[in-house]
Amino acid sequence: MNGFEIAFNTLTTTPAVFAAIAGVAWGILGGALPGISASITMALLLPFTFGMDPTVAIIMLASTYVGAEYGGSIPATTAIEGYQMHRQGKGAEALGISLACGTVGGLIGMILLVALMEPLTKISLLFSTPAYFALGIFGISVLSSLSEGSVVKGFLAALVGIAISTVGLDPLSGLSRYTFGSIELMSGIEPILVMVGVFAITELLMQVSEADWEKTAKSMRIKLPSLKMWKRLWLPTSIGSGVGAVEGVIPGAGATVASFLSYNEARRWSKHPEEFGHGSPEGVAAPEAANNTVAATALVPTLAFGIPGSGSMAVLLGGLILHGLEPGPLLIEKNPVFVYSLFGGLFVANLSQIVLGYLMMPPCIWLVNQHKGYLAAGVMLLVFSGIYSVNASVFDLGIVLAAGAIGYIMKIYGFPLLPMVLGLVLGSMIERNYRRSVELSYGDNSIFFQDTTAAILIGLALVFFIGSTVSEIRKNRRESANQSATTSETINQAG
Repeated sequence: MNGFEIAFNTLTTTPAVFAAIAGVAWGILGGALPGISASITMALLLPFTFGMDPTVAIIMLASTYVGAEYGGSIPATTAIEGYQMHRQGKGAEALGISLACGTVGGLIGMILLVALMEPLTKISLLFSTPAYFALGIFGISVLSSLSEGSVVKGFLAALVGIAISTVGLDPLSGLSRYTFGSIELMSGIEPILVMVGVFAITELLMQVSEADWEKTAKSMRIKLPSLKMWKRLWLPTSIGSGVGAVEGVIPGAGATVASFLSYNEARRWSKHPEEFGHGSPEGVAAPEAANNTVAATALVPTLAFGIPGSGSMAVLLGGLILHGLEPGPLLIEKNPVFVYSLFGGLFVANLSQIVLGYLMMPPCIWLVNQHKGYLAAGVMLLVFSGIYSVNASVFDLGIVLAAGAIGYIMKIYGFPLLPMVLGLVLGSMIERNYRRSVELSYGDNSIFFQDTTAAILIGLALVFFIGSTVSEIRKNRRESANQSATTSETINQAG
């Protein structure tokens, strides 16, 4: 059977369609909550997929990402262009533009995903063992360099994740490592436990000390754009989709970067640039199209190379591992039914988004207006019940709480969490390929520079690290100089 027949067969003979719709619905609800990101929404769902058919489970997780990217636009209607349109009494129109353009962007992203997946998989088949080690180092280098805060802190966070991945039995010798006599740690620390801890528990701990989020309108309806409006929106939607296509396949870029870049480009090419900042429909269309395009194209490096480019993709990668699916160049050869079924499920998810987005607006608005304490308690209940359902282990709950506490301390001291999660997910791949490479070369580490692909990737990793470090030093110097100038001016004025 060809890819289309495989996808059609899966969608008509399994619960994949219902999983896609349920995932989108859950994503919209989760994304609508201020402070609850797409990665947290996916992490909360991940434990409940345990025991499901792997294909159905991953379709549900990926569809949750699609829904969460749109759901985030509901509270975002109170920001920038959407806020200005809301003040002008056009909030319903802003939400309609967000939904329609996001759906178009998602479909464009899906077409690109299907088109790029197989060629990139063939390229990745050329990777040697040293090249896979270098690819893991490159992925961590990019995310650590582009994370918020210090570059050094990003790399230290990644090292923490790699260290956690070494707990358990040695994959080559079978000896126990860092288990401290605990039987529960013999099998290692499952990534799902750390992900739920640092994405959900840490966020809840951070929000305890923060004020309740701002309430939005008690009721709001969606007004889809007219044909006349579409004539104005096609260019910013195309720009957003184009930017999202590029940013989605670059590790570390993601939806946020794509949104800002597409917003700036839409303003540059607009016939009405003066409306930006004052309620421009184009300023809503471009970022939303970029968001949803990224939701599809971000799957390319995750599936083809096993390198997640964002927290959401790291959770999805954890889901693949949880269900026994190894991402990488052999995924499409070993599991073609899964890959093509996932494509079909995501097409269903993107198409159902416009219907679900329209129908779910009232409950989402109601949810946003609830007190944060009640919602936090609900999230905590989901965390405990979901994690306990995986292995029926109280020890797992302790790991989740410990991971949440570690994440909370890291956030307080400015350490980014995503590099740690990526280090945890990629740690076993990095260690395995490093040790195999060294064994093949009889202990000679120069093998990583003799392999052309590995040498290029290691060189790029160094470029990212050095470039980001130099940029950070210059930024700190400028801030220090500006602060000194401000202080001197204040003293002079006081004198």
